[in-house]
Amino acid sequence: MTEFWRSSAVASLEARRSAQENSCYRQHTHDALSVGVINAGLSIFTGPITGGVRLEPGDVVIVPAGHVHACNPERGHWLYRMIHLDQEWAASLMPRATSMELFDGVNVLRDPVLGDIANGLTDVLFLDPPRERIEEEFSGLFAVAGRVPAAHRVRSTVDPVLWARVEPVLRRLRDDAAAPRLEALGALVGMSSYQVVRAVKRATGLSPIAWRQNARVTRARRMLRDGESIAETAHVLGFTDQSHFHRVFRAHVAASPGSYRG
Repeated sequence: MTEFWRSSAVASLEARRSAQENSCYRQHTHDALSVGVINAGLSIFTGPITGGVRLEPGDVVIVPAGHVHACNPERGHWLYRMIHLDQEWAASLMPRATSMELFDGVNVLRDPVLGDIANGLTDVLFLDPPRERIEEEFSGLFAVAGRVPAAHRVRSTVDPVLWARVEPVLRRLRDDAAAPRLEALGALVGMSSYQVVRAVKRATGLSPIAWRQNARVTRARRMLRDGESIAETAHVLGFTDQSHFHRVFRAHVAASPGSYRG
């Protein structure tokens, strides 16, 4: 079961309340800051944290935009909440020192007060409050988060030089209607097929095909939020059919395009 909410007052702000029992996410990124809280059950957070981290009820996870991650139940029933918000807007609601700390990598914060605040904030959001109340709630959350020592923290390891080198490859993966061949991608940056796979993986945390799928799902989320039909979204993004789109979308979002669009 999954419920989605989107703000009528703050652009790109959305939240979800979910219950899962099976592994539901593949490695992915978001184009927004993500704040999650575990309500019940145990789960394993993977991504830049070597070996993964076991999350417990009450844990709060803050994932900056663009960081590869996945979280799946360890066993049995798993309840969690997740909020996605524009990272620049979030930074305006907190001291600069806090934003530098929280946005420089993935943070797992283990504090019962913070967990209660994150749960309460999500409940408030589902009431669709005005902008002033939303800003007040997030300011309170970030004020506490900035004081909580991280139980686990992994800072960003993005190599800007390598990222600039593979950027033409990423643009081609994102923009081409059909998946480009590895030979063509390598030719863009003077690499062999093997080298371009390794370079994209090092720069982004994902293989070229996984990065392409993630980019298409990110765009699909924006289109569906804006009211585009599922059929048109699948067509514009170059999926072979709606069934293919449904499978890829669900693997990244743990919900069908229809339930996400609402």
